[in-house]
Amino acid sequence: MREIDINDYDYELPLERIAQHPLAERDASKLLIYKHGIISKDTFKNIDENIPSGSLLVFNNSRVIRARLLFRKETGASIEVFCLEPLKPVDYQLSLSSTEPVIWKCIIGNLKKWKSGRISLVSGISSNLFEVVAEKIRPEGDAWLIKFSWDRPELTFGEVIELTGHIPLPPYIERNDEPEDIIRYQTVYSSVKGSVAAPTAGLHFTDKILERLEKKKIRSLEVTLHVGAGTFQPVKSRYISGHQMHCEHFFITADTLSLIRKSIGNIIAVGTTSLRTLESLYWIGIRMIKDPTDSNESLVVHQWDAYSAKTDISAEEAIDELLKYLKRMNLQVLHASTSIIIMPGYDFRMAHGLITNFHQPRSTLLLLVSAWTGDKWKDIYNYALGNGFRFLSYGDSSLLLR
Repeated sequence: MREIDINDYDYELPLERIAQHPLAERDASKLLIYKHGIISKDTFKNIDENIPSGSLLVFNNSRVIRARLLFRKETGASIEVFCLEPLKPVDYQLSLSSTEPVIWKCIIGNLKKWKSGRISLVSGISSNLFEVVAEKIRPEGDAWLIKFSWDRPELTFGEVIELTGHIPLPPYIERNDEPEDIIRYQTVYSSVKGSVAAPTAGLHFTDKILERLEKKKIRSLEVTLHVGAGTFQPVKSRYISGHQMHCEHFFITADTLSLIRKSIGNIIAVGTTSLRTLESLYWIGIRMIKDPTDSNESLVVHQWDAYSAKTDISAEEAIDELLKYLKRMNLQVLHASTSIIIMPGYDFRMAHGLITNFHQPRSTLLLLVSAWTGDKWKDIYNYALGNGFRFLSYGDSSLLLR
C-alpha cells in the first residue's frame, strides 16, 4: 500500500473550474450524489432529501483565524508570517486569549529579506493605533518559531490577529482576501478558533438547512479539529511512502463520544477533517486496548498506525475504551492529535457517509476519496467535470454514501 503511485491519482483540472469566489448563496451550490454505485446530481439546498433517515451528521466546528500577518521592513520589503500552531502556550485557547507574548510555529514568506532582528507593523485607527512585533527564535523544519508581542496589554493575541491579520485563503485562490471572505470562508456553525484553513465541506450549510435536518430527525453533533496549512501540502514523491503527513489537533467531549458510540453504522462525516477525526478515535481506542497505559503517546495517531497491525476489534469497543480512559482520568474532553493518512486499502470503521468538496489532483484528500469510493472516484470526478461542477474550497459539494 505504501507503494501507491501518486500518478494514478491525477486528472486534468482546468483553471476555470477552480472556484475563485463563493456563490451568492451558500446552499445554491451543486450537489453530486453517489449512492449504490449510481451518480446523480441535485442542489445542495435539497441535501436533507438525500440523507438517509436515522443518520448522525458529524460537523467540525473549528473556526478559521486570520493567520496571515503582513509586515513591511523599513527597506520596503514585504514579509508574510503565516501562523500555523501555538507552541507557548501550546493550547489554542490559552494562546489566543493570552495578553502576554506568545510563540507560534509559522511559515515565513520572503524569508531571505528577514535576515535578523525584529519586524513590526502598526494597526488600528486614529488614536487607537498599536504595534505588533515579530521576532525569530529558531527554525523548525520548513517553518520558524516566532515570538509575537504587542503594546496594548488589554488586547489578547486572538484580538490582535483579528485586527491585523488576513483570512488565509488557499494558494489556488489567486486573489487577495476580500471582505466577503471574512464571512464566507467560515461555516455558519464555526465556534472554536484555531484553523488556518476552512473545513470547506461545511461551507454549504445554512441555518435553514440545519433546521430542516433537525425537523426530519437527522441528528448532528460537533467535533473540533483545527485544520492546518498542511492540508494543501502537495504529494511531491512519486510513491506515497515518501510523503510525510501533517499533524492536526482535535478535541472531543465525553458526551459526544457517547453519542458517536450509539450511532455506529449511521454516521455521515461532514468533511474530510471530521472523517479523519472519527477514524483517528478508533485507532486511539485500539492502542489503549492493546497497551492500557495512560501515556500521552496513546493520544497521538501517527501516519501509518492504521496499517501497522490488523485488528478485528469493533468501533464500539474502541470508543468504550476511550470513555473508560476519560472516566479513569476524570476528564470531560479528549485532547489528541492525528497524522493519519487514509488511502486506497484503508478499512473504514466509523463512518458510512461523507459530504465533501472536490479535491486537487495528486493530493492526499483525493487518495481519501479513492479509499472511500474505490476506482469509482474517476467516474465521480469525470461526471463533475462534465456537468459544470466547481472545484476546491469555494466549489460545489458531493454526498458519497458507502
